Amino acid sequence: MRVVVTGATGNIGTSTVEALGADPDVSSIIGVARREPRWSHPKLRIETLDLGKADDAALDALFEDADVVVHLAWLFQPTRDPVTTWRNNVLGSVRVFEAAGRCAVPALVYSSSVGAYSPGPKDRLVSEQWPTHGWPGAAYTREKAYLERALDAFEAEHTGTRVVRLRPGFVFRRESASQQRRLFLGPFVPAGLLRPGLVPVVPNPRDLRMQVLHSSDAGQAFRLAAVRDVRGAFNVAADEPVDGRLLAGLLGARTVRMPSRLLRSALSAAWNLRLVPASPGLFDAVVRLPLMDTTRARTELRWAPRYSAAEAISEFLTGLAERAGRDTPPLAPSVPGGRLGELATGVGRRP
Repeated sequence: MRVVVTGATGNIGTSTVEALGADPDVSSIIGVARREPRWSHPKLRIETLDLGKADDAALDALFEDADVVVHLAWLFQPTRDPVTTWRNNVLGSVRVFEAAGRCAVPALVYSSSVGAYSPGPKDRLVSEQWPTHGWPGAAYTREKAYLERALDAFEAEHTGTRVVRLRPGFVFRRESASQQRRLFLGPFVPAGLLRPGLVPVVPNPRDLRMQVLHSSDAGQAFRLAAVRDVRGAFNVAADEPVDGRLLAGLLGARTVRMPSRLLRSALSAAWNLRLVPASPGLFDAVVRLPLMDTTRARTELRWAPRYSAAEAISEFLTGLAERAGRDTPPLAPSVPGGRLGELATGVGRRP
């Protein structure tokens, strides 16, 4: 089996490549990335390509004779320039779908997200049938929701292609910590202080509960979707939702009940002062996201997480303290110039 993986050098991409590489049914992997990494794998060949600017011929050359295309590529920043993220994420994904159709690729596996879901409950779990209209106030959720509709159209037109949409929760591990600190926390957060004994209290709003999973569990889910004869959407997440109580337990802190609107106000002020790259609109989305039922992934995909939510978050916190990363451009422990380099490019403004 020949598999093409876009976004192969990112957080989920490296785990997916490793999972596919360990599968005896997979003979070769073409990894598509914007920048060449030093990290590699015996079955992997990297092809550098910017999906936001790629032409049809370049994509067709990569997808020709592929058995499966796994589309993971995504640009989270610049949050202050939604036109750029739309061009890369939405138009780039549509190019991938169209190329898969032109090349008659037998299977297309797409990384959707819990962020594609419309606002939903926090006191019960929703299945894959929950509406996927996203939250309009954040670029990430708008883009994920739009691509659900684009994939609906693709499926209707290309009935011979097996289409799988995985909708993971937020994905963490030790090696992603430095990248995620840059993407969401910014250069001013003293990440090394986020360790047990140094954080006295953790806010615990009632509606701030979200689902996560470990990157290696996400990689296994994408492997199974690629090699097994399944179709449709699958929710993937660890069992226990993450809230202030869970974080406080990991940090040896106590919780304090606080309305989410106070946290939102603080984030909005920091955003407007260009202190953090994560927008208040993304916070609004997180407090409205439903909690997902993963029964279908467990029964039909035969997937189950090896890591608990607490273990995934604990690894991430360890990675923050250690300034961990990996030898790929997205996961690099630091960018040129360090935190001053982050400031020079503008917090949340440029990729």
